Amino acid sequence: MPKFIIERNFAEKLELTAEGTASIQQINDDEEVRWIVSFLSADKRKSYCLYEAQDAESIKRAADRAGVPADVIMSVDEFDPAIFA
Repeated sequence: MPKFIIERNFAEKLELTAEGTASIQQINDDEEVRWIVSFLSADKRKSYCLYEAQDAESIKRAADRAGVPADVIMSVDEFDPAIFA
């Protein structure tokens, strides 16, 4: 499955709740995208999220439905640093 990095810029500090996360997960399931991991900046105003999805449009639809920004969606390829050893 293709992988994407999503950069999100938040105008306000991000507040994550269990209920909010569950809602996002349901939307992601509906749109057939999988949230793998996120990294949150120290000021909680920017995040970088790794997703699996068929295409960037699926991620954009899920973000729009969840009411969260998806400012940059970039297709990425994965590689293991061990290949350089």
